[in-house]
Amino acid sequence: MKKVVLITGGSSGIGKAIGEYLLARNYKVYGTSRNPDRFKIDFPFPLLQLDVTNIQSIKACVALLLEKEARLDVLINNAGVGITGPLEETPIEEIQKAFATNLYGPIQITNEVLPTMRNQKSGHIINITSIAGYMGLPYRGVYSATKAALEITTEAYRMELMQFGIQMANVAPGDFATNIAAGRYHAPVRENSPYKKAYGATLKMMDADVDSGQNPIQMAEAVYHIINKKTPKVRYKVGAFLQKFSIVLKKVLPSKMYEKILMNHYKL
Repeated sequence: MKKVVLITGGSSGIGKAIGEYLLARNYKVYGTSRNPDRFKIDFPFPLLQLDVTNIQSIKACVALLLEKEARLDVLINNAGVGITGPLEETPIEEIQKAFATNLYGPIQITNEVLPTMRNQKSGHIINITSIAGYMGLPYRGVYSATKAALEITTEAYRMELMQFGIQMANVAPGDFATNIAAGRYHAPVRENSPYKKAYGATLKMMDADVDSGQNPIQMAEAVYHIINKKTPKVRYKVGAFLQKFSIVLKKVLPSKMYEKILMNHYKL
């Protein structure tokens, strides 16, 4: 029997790469999109309609999947949004939207599939977080916070779910060559802002990092490895060596020294 996989945000980027990789390895893959009709022609796997910020949409998506397949073996919480800006100048409404998509959404869809996985006495749930979630990055503070919160939430979930045979893990990517930069919210670079010069320069650097990022196939390979592990680790990091090494440095260096390294990197 083919294992059934649901990937939120599966219409492009990392989500699509994971879906295509698993499809080629005999998994039954479903992705999601807010507007799946845009991708009907020649898309490699079915896309279900889903808005992860809407609980009724979540319930309808999971119900439709179970109507089609009657089981779910793997949930990959990949849907997310980027957000940049000085914390002082980022509208609170945009901060709330980022948390709604990057944290509350994964929690709500996880909770919706848990009864099915519990009845099966099996299941893998993978949360796509970010290396940015391991540190507070300048002008990406909100994004870092949403991904850090998802990392910690996963730690608690794991201990609660092991008794039911359900495994959960985090996969934290670094910069990958996807269209995330085009879709994220940018607080505007204001002409009279005290952050204008530093934020504008950092924004260009972030976009360049994504454009020159790693191939998303690396994330697909990591996910495939995890869902074939009976007891996966709590967290995995995927990306360029220096990005992964930055996490190690944060653990071993004095906090002010690490802060200085980050500020030098961003030329602050």
